[in-house]
Amino acid sequence: MHVLFVTSEAFPLIKTGGLADVSGALPKAIKSAASFNGDIKVLLPAYRGVLSKLTAVKEVASIEALKQSCTLFSGYLPDSDVEVIAIKNDVLYDRAGGPYTDESGADWNDNALRFGVLSRVASLLSKQDSPLNWQPDIVHCNDWQTGLTPAYMKLVDQVTVKSIFSIHNMAYQGNFDGNVLSQLELPAQHFNMNGFEFYQQLSFMKAGLFYADQLSTVSPTYAKEIQTVHYGFGLQGLLKTRAEQLTGILNGIDTQDWNPATDSHLIKPYSDKNITGKKAVKKALQQQLGLSINPDAPLLGVVSRFAYQKGLDLLPSIIPQLVADGCQLAILGSGEKALEDGFVALQKQFPNNISITVGYNEPMSHNIMAGADLFIMPSRFEPCGLNQLYGLAYGTPPIVSATGGLADSVRDTTPETIKNNTATGFVLKNVTDASLLGTIQSAVKLWQDKQVWRKIQKNGMQTDVSWSSSANLYLDLYEKTLDLHKKTLSQ
Repeated sequence: MHVLFVTSEAFPLIKTGGLADVSGALPKAIKSAASFNGDIKVLLPAYRGVLSKLTAVKEVASIEALKQSCTLFSGYLPDSDVEVIAIKNDVLYDRAGGPYTDESGADWNDNALRFGVLSRVASLLSKQDSPLNWQPDIVHCNDWQTGLTPAYMKLVDQVTVKSIFSIHNMAYQGNFDGNVLSQLELPAQHFNMNGFEFYQQLSFMKAGLFYADQLSTVSPTYAKEIQTVHYGFGLQGLLKTRAEQLTGILNGIDTQDWNPATDSHLIKPYSDKNITGKKAVKKALQQQLGLSINPDAPLLGVVSRFAYQKGLDLLPSIIPQLVADGCQLAILGSGEKALEDGFVALQKQFPNNISITVGYNEPMSHNIMAGADLFIMPSRFEPCGLNQLYGLAYGTPPIVSATGGLADSVRDTTPETIKNNTATGFVLKNVTDASLLGTIQSAVKLWQDKQVWRKIQKNGMQTDVSWSSSANLYLDLYEKTLDLHKKTLSQ
């Protein structure tokens, strides 16, 4: 089986969020799965700096897509045997800023073309005359940036190769003015509701949902949620009609990068067998962040985008009470300016109890995950979420809302779940500031019972959050897609 895994970001090459973590880890897990006999290649744009992070880089082909001349480079993910095909076009991809936005945070005005080219190249590589002299059996597309790939495969190149489209977040859909249609070289007759048109716009997301042979998303609960008005963002009707082709598979984490027993970012390792090193990490974190060095102060961790989706707007109003209760907060992230400014103001008000670091800092994210006593994640919706899985692995019980992958991965702490050794975290009754405060206070009270707390930590740390089981479910989906194809051909 040959798989082309198409994505707009992959850790450690380029990262803005969870998609990068998935795209860096899942192909490795698939390749190393005992039942996988074949190969997998990751396709993504060669943004500035990407080629320098690959190993064994070489030029392998030239290709033209949407009148853009591109050079394809082959290399390998660091410390991995997973091959990456990087699309080099300096006009489109070699820019300061991020993959989707400029340095000021504004969307690149040619994103339709930039990710249209990514999708088009993926389709061209699925043809028999692929310039790589290699043809996939499955093209696995990820999120809106790759959504046109199944449309190009079916409507333009008319290949028999099968496609899977994975939804990582329905809120980001890649909707553009219809005047980009000719630039993207898509057949105009499909710019309608039974195609890629969405409220007079061209939608990359809708194209993926409509034309892919199979759909997947990042948790079983989210697969159900996106078929409702509240979570479907206008596409719930289409998703309902495709419910039989929609599979929810919970994400895993890369346990090479995220393992407290081997994490090089930590001052001292620890494990579920011996957790004493966690105290040393907490002390070092308090010192690094300028918090009072106090082992008896409950330390709450936050690593997140500051966005309405994440529910972090609930925190500022309850922080004074948390400080009065003796809590400390270590907050890392960036996003909505009002939230950034609000957290900075609270840090000035409570300098010994609150630390805010605005931006992206991978080593600090590991140390917050390891040094905190509780991890705060009150998302209003969360397709899967990875941070709660890191929390489980690092013995830092998460406080979450009952949505998406959070509902699928965190078992609420109750007298019953404590007794039967299944409690791993704390689940909010409602996504409100009062509910969040009450849940944190209840968790902190339980934290003071070290015997019960150790049990909750151990339950979480012994949970299998690796990619191995999820990778096998993706392989099952690949096989199902190919079997359906074979049945169709034999009829």
